[in-house]
Amino acid sequence: MTVGFVSVTHTIFVKKYQERLGEDFMESQQMETMQYTETDKITIADVAEALGISKTTVSRAISGKGRIGAETRKRVMDYIAEKNYHPSVVAKGLAQSKTYNIGWVMPGQSGMTDLPFFHRCLNGINEVASGADYDLLISMVYDNDVSQLARVIRNHKVDGFILGRTLVDDPCVRLLQENDIPFVVIGSTPNENVIQIDNDHVSACRELTSVLLMKGIQKIALIGGDSNHVVNQTRKQGFEEAIRECRHLVRDCWIYMDSDNESTIDRLVDEIRRNGAECIVCMDDKICYHVLNKCNRDGIQIPGQIKIASFYYSDLLKSFKPAITALEYDPKELGAVACKMLLDYMDGIPVKKKIFMNHQIALKGSTQL
Repeated sequence: MTVGFVSVTHTIFVKKYQERLGEDFMESQQMETMQYTETDKITIADVAEALGISKTTVSRAISGKGRIGAETRKRVMDYIAEKNYHPSVVAKGLAQSKTYNIGWVMPGQSGMTDLPFFHRCLNGINEVASGADYDLLISMVYDNDVSQLARVIRNHKVDGFILGRTLVDDPCVRLLQENDIPFVVIGSTPNENVIQIDNDHVSACRELTSVLLMKGIQKIALIGGDSNHVVNQTRKQGFEEAIRECRHLVRDCWIYMDSDNESTIDRLVDEIRRNGAECIVCMDDKICYHVLNKCNRDGIQIPGQIKIASFYYSDLLKSFKPAITALEYDPKELGAVACKMLLDYMDGIPVKKKIFMNHQIALKGSTQL
């Protein structure tokens, strides 16, 4: 894994948010109602009465905060252990001014072709979160409508967020920064103050495009998605850098952005073939899926009549023959690393501002000469 940029800690923002969270919780839920049970219930008042100490002392013993002697804390914890009681997450959260929830924010307009990526990210997040006694709360964001995210923030339901996708001018990033809430993004953002975990799309796409050109492809086209998504901008940048670096090998090049619906892609495939392109590079697996279906319907032979490559491979492309040349990443690892970064960040542990994950180029039959 390649790591870049400088180390930074945002302890003040995290502390400020946790303090605000704790104040609001304490107003709405008194410590007397804290529960410590799997099969029975016990309150702070019960523990305090049994040991002849105050409820505040019991609370401090559980949370590990405040002035309390080691012997007194040991008495409280020994009593709880003797009764075979275990603090519930709610109780522990109240004592420590935490919810023990993490928010996972994903675009609400995601289609079936987008879900495998987000599902695999979620698997990685869940593995790390559950190991730290955290649960996940999913929030959906529709284009620039951040009302659901705002409601979660307003109700103090989570300790921090992981954003699953970033926009060039991202309203989620602005909202979280305005509220001083800890968060990490899966993806990249122009905002240098945001903690980011991403694949190095510029380098990866430049590398794959250069390989295709060095294999003898001289006429090449790129079909890209929404220009407002940072990931599409970085993939386009990598493609363009390869074209410039290998310009002595390129006879013709076409770039089409904002082309992520089936009818537009069908039209572009026809246009690209009329222009005499030898290879279509697809910006993601969804675009590649539509291109391959168009070729199959029209009886276009791959790689004989047109070569196909993708800047992202998923199981969506698994059933196509020949196998598709593509860049391969691990979304589950992205999610796991993002969650670990967020947990460290919320605990005041220094984290890198940006981490790039590894990628692999899989040269398959779809681009054979």
